Amino acid sequence: MSEKAKLLIVDDDRDLVAVMRLLLQKEGYRVVDAAGPAEGIATVEAERPDLILLDVMMPDATEGFHFVWKLRQMPGSYFREVPIVIVSAIHSKTDLRFYPESGDGSYRPGEYLPVQEFLDKPVAPADLVRVVSRALELARKG
Repeated sequence: MSEKAKLLIVDDDRDLVAVMRLLLQKEGYRVVDAAGPAEGIATVEAERPDLILLDVMMPDATEGFHFVWKLRQMPGSYFREVPIVIVSAIHSKTDLRFYPESGDGSYRPGEYLPVQEFLDKPVAPADLVRVVSRALELARKG
């Protein structure tokens, strides 16, 4: 694919969205954003992004979880298959864990929640770019 992918950032932290947008645009990605889950679903329907970067903890607790389940239940294979990367501070703010911290009992992608990747905030720019690239590549091979 000669044209870089379109990414959707769904996050209520407008400063973080601006930083992620600049970083990802510098890498050649097209970036759209939504300030919350309802706007995010509407933007997914209108824009059909190639990948979604999603916060979990938005104003009303864990809205990101509800976004994932609503999106995955929408009719059409696109909504079931579009890659989602969770970018959240939930591990530093709660006791909830998306994956075990050590040992060989780690979850496989999609086992806990039907998403492709998890990144903890604050995320290093290089890690963000690497994970986005990897998730897009896996989706293309899909």
